[in-house]
Amino acid sequence: MTTEPSDALLRDVLTRARCFACVGVSTNPIRPSHYVARYLAQRGYRVLPVNPGSAGQVLFGQRILADLSEIREQVDFLDIFRRPEAVPAIVEAGLRDLPGLGCVWLQVGIISPEAEEMCREAGVTIIQDRCPKIEYQRLFGELRQGGFATGIVSSRLPPRTPSM
Repeated sequence: MTTEPSDALLRDVLTRARCFACVGVSTNPIRPSHYVARYLAQRGYRVLPVNPGSAGQVLFGQRILADLSEIREQVDFLDIFRRPEAVPAIVEAGLRDLPGLGCVWLQVGIISPEAEEMCREAGVTIIQDRCPKIEYQRLFGELRQGGFATGIVSSRLPPRTPSM
């Protein structure tokens, strides 16, 4: 049974996380997996790209890995950009190969009851059908310039851009 994550949970997950493993990240800059991972890296998170088809290339200053089993450091957050049918095997590998994993995040449009059950049994938070980039922007006030209601009240104006 999938439940909607609270803003408090999303904020906590995004605040505590330091290192993301992004499975299915693309080297193509117009793909959502690319610009979401790039955004996370720009916000100071360590992003470990995982994609067997691009293994060995460098993306966001990190060598793209072929598999989660190649990761040799603490990963807080497993972000998955794959079709729903591929998710259970990736989550199983993440739970096995990434000790201390705190959260599995399935991108917009992706829901997996099997992955949810695995995470529940392992005591790992799972967030489904959400984008960390969108949630970060919404929860930390970065969408206000686009006219979105963030629910964050601030008297600070965005920095002025020089006139042309």
